[in-house]
Amino acid sequence: MSSDHCKKYLNNLFAHFLLALSAGAIPALQAAAQQLPTQVPGQSSGPSSASFAGSVATDQATGQTLDLSLDEAMQRGLKNNLGAILSGTQKDSARAQRLTQLQALLPDVEFNAREAVSQVDLAAQGLRIPGFPTIIGPFGYTDLRASLSWSLVDVKSLKTYMAAKHQFKAAELTAQDARDMVVLTVGNSYMLVLADQGRVESYQAQVATSKVSLDQAKANHDAGTAPKLDVLRAQVDYQSLEQQLIVAQNALEKDKLALARVIGLPLEQKFNLTDKAPYAVFDKLDVDATIKQAHANRKDLAAMVEQTKAAEDQRKAATADRLPTVKFDGDYGDIGVNVRKSHGTGDASGTLSVPVFKEFGLRGEVEVAQSQLDTQKAQMSDLNAQVDADVRDALLDIEAAQKQVEVARSSVDLATEALSEAQQRYANGVSDNLAVSQAQQSVAQANDQYVSSLYRDNVAKLSLVRALGAGQDYSKYLGGK
Repeated sequence: MSSDHCKKYLNNLFAHFLLALSAGAIPALQAAAQQLPTQVPGQSSGPSSASFAGSVATDQATGQTLDLSLDEAMQRGLKNNLGAILSGTQKDSARAQRLTQLQALLPDVEFNAREAVSQVDLAAQGLRIPGFPTIIGPFGYTDLRASLSWSLVDVKSLKTYMAAKHQFKAAELTAQDARDMVVLTVGNSYMLVLADQGRVESYQAQVATSKVSLDQAKANHDAGTAPKLDVLRAQVDYQSLEQQLIVAQNALEKDKLALARVIGLPLEQKFNLTDKAPYAVFDKLDVDATIKQAHANRKDLAAMVEQTKAAEDQRKAATADRLPTVKFDGDYGDIGVNVRKSHGTGDASGTLSVPVFKEFGLRGEVEVAQSQLDTQKAQMSDLNAQVDADVRDALLDIEAAQKQVEVARSSVDLATEALSEAQQRYANGVSDNLAVSQAQQSVAQANDQYVSSLYRDNVAKLSLVRALGAGQDYSKYLGGK
């Protein structure tokens, strides 16, 4: 071979080497990009509070009226409430994230089978050798090969996996905490419908009583024993109560729709509540012991602890990016013109990677991770205080509601007695019906206060259940514990 041909051959060979190198650089850069730290959120974004007002309705409406107890409503809510469902999907997502991070610690094994046929034009490559054919081939080969790639030492991937593991545990705890929120939401909606029913029944009774007073006033006026003013006053009272009854009935139907939305009932499904508003004197609890119980049982607090651990591991992962990594790559297989005429070949290599000049990028990752950790610790401190406040608020509300129920119950009895006395005096002609009108208003106000105080008492007990993380024991607390 002449010196010119040798130079051309070497130049072409070098050019092809550069071309192959540049072609391999693109997937190498992509692989490097994939090695960037995977972001594991410092805090799980659970379902919003608005999610618990919705549901996924799976049943079809029937033509019959459904009898619905509080326990049945709770079971439907735990199954169909949107907040509980979203918490479950969040847990599934965290599990998938954990598996993804785990794969970075495990060996990657692949099998490839390749059948190739080639024909090469040397002249097109700039190679012209006198006496040597310019066309080579066609020739083929078969390659059956298994390859293994394993990061033997990678502290960053290990810490990232630990962070994902804590995030999955936090998602599990968040899903359990969502069940307590469902209990509070369903219980509140159920008690609100019961309160609406109580108001409707009260106004219906007052309308009937007012109608009797109106008829009596008309009869007395027709008999000439009562002025027209008594009739007008009774008419105004009667129509006012009718208006309040209409408002109460409308509120009842709307709150029944809200309850159906919370528990996943079709909105066109008719149902009746079978339980009555419970009331029992609540045993006085030791505040410090109750707060201690809340800190031990609250799943959202436990989830926050896991999220803080995840942020700590993510901080360690960012720091570990400065450490060297050790990776093993190897393959073994048979290659030849065909399977019967093949030979075993293999390759093994180890790679030690040491970061040399990535200081600003590494420092930035560490500062971001530290900021997330500081945020998480601040939120955990705030949640600890919030747990205390939730328990204290619920206990104060229960104590106040219990007193309100007793006072309201006494007010109902007194107002009813006053109305009866006023009606008797009017019937006997001792006084006009002004006292009757005022007594009817007092009865309406007393009944409304009683219904409201009973509702507040039950909601306060449900709030304590939520504050303690004891959703499964809601019936015990409603019964007065």
